[in-house]
Amino acid sequence: MRLNVTSEIGRLKSVLVHLPGREIDQMVPPMMAQLLFDDILYGQVAREEHRRFQQLIRFIADDVLDLQDLLEEIFDDGDVKDHVVRDLAKRNRLNRRLTASLLELRPAALAEVLIAGIARESASGELPKFDLFPIPNLFFMRDPQVVLGDRVMISSMATQARRRESLLSKYVFEHHPRFSDVQPFWVDFMATERERPKRNMPTIEGGDVLVPRRDLLLLGVTERTNKTGVDCLLRALKDAGARVRHAIIVDIPRARSFMHLDTIFTFISRHECLIYPPVILPSGGQAASVTLADLTKKKGISYSEEKSLLGALKKRGFDLEPIYCGGRRAVDQQREQWTDGANAFALAPGIILGYERNVRTAEELARHGYHIVYEDDLLLGRTELETWTNKKYALQIAGNELSRARGGPRCMTMPLEREDL
Repeated sequence: MRLNVTSEIGRLKSVLVHLPGREIDQMVPPMMAQLLFDDILYGQVAREEHRRFQQLIRFIADDVLDLQDLLEEIFDDGDVKDHVVRDLAKRNRLNRRLTASLLELRPAALAEVLIAGIARESASGELPKFDLFPIPNLFFMRDPQVVLGDRVMISSMATQARRRESLLSKYVFEHHPRFSDVQPFWVDFMATERERPKRNMPTIEGGDVLVPRRDLLLLGVTERTNKTGVDCLLRALKDAGARVRHAIIVDIPRARSFMHLDTIFTFISRHECLIYPPVILPSGGQAASVTLADLTKKKGISYSEEKSLLGALKKRGFDLEPIYCGGRRAVDQQREQWTDGANAFALAPGIILGYERNVRTAEELARHGYHIVYEDDLLLGRTELETWTNKKYALQIAGNELSRARGGPRCMTMPLEREDL
């Protein structure tokens, strides 16, 4: 299979997702903070919403792949299964008994357990203890890995609760036949995880990596991605001879409400972006600081300050009209940014996915010429996408349960292949 991501908006051909499974059903209120959730999700409804979300993606994409299915398929090879279980057991300090029990599981059961975790129920009715914690954030498939051009970066997650996500992703890209022709990773942070010092450990997550063009990256320094992680990625790209020439680094306030860059800025067409104004606009009350990294120098990487993200993008050939998440009222902007109104996912230039609960954002998109289409109208055949025209669409998914997990359509998707613009 070919990996090719050279923009945020090129027509989607293949994408990686994960249907939320038993891992979100395992969570109880005392575990929420540890597992980075603000609420308990109703799994049955979340799964139905996600299935409908996948159906909408299939109106454009050729392949929608689930990471759990790919894991199951690599475990059909006994040698790979043995290697993965023993490596994971070593990294997670699992005892011999537990390791042996994992090795006895069939591929489907093993793939499910490595995501859903292993609980030891208490006969006294107390909360379960876990030999292996669940990883309920896995359906935010954007973060554990990033496809840049024709290779992959395996992320270094900021929290212990999400480290196993990157590890499972690494196993799939290393061992699945679909990726046998893929070049080595740009950088694999999991390869050296145990050797890295705890202090100033590099962290970088996929929600902070945007690909405007083959030679340009946007990188967020945020609650989840630190400057060390950004520096490590840029050095790896330069050392590998990648075609990335410049990176715009956006340092945003550390806040739960905008944990990643893509919660306040996303590309939606060739000439438009969706933004949260208080952070992205230079006049905003929480305005981000912006730096340009130049990778073209023979020695090292040089850095220079920029006045704003939109200004820096304009200098690099992107003259974008910003569309405000939540519209023009500050209250609506804050409310709808919280429910990922700015976290749009582009299926093609000008065809995007968003949550229908973000009504003011949809109204603002409509004012900019987007046709607002609700999921039922597409799924029941009451309307169709005229992809052969220049019409712009904002597809609205219900997502009332999914949105409670604090992530939007871009968060839930990792493109593997897009058409070049």
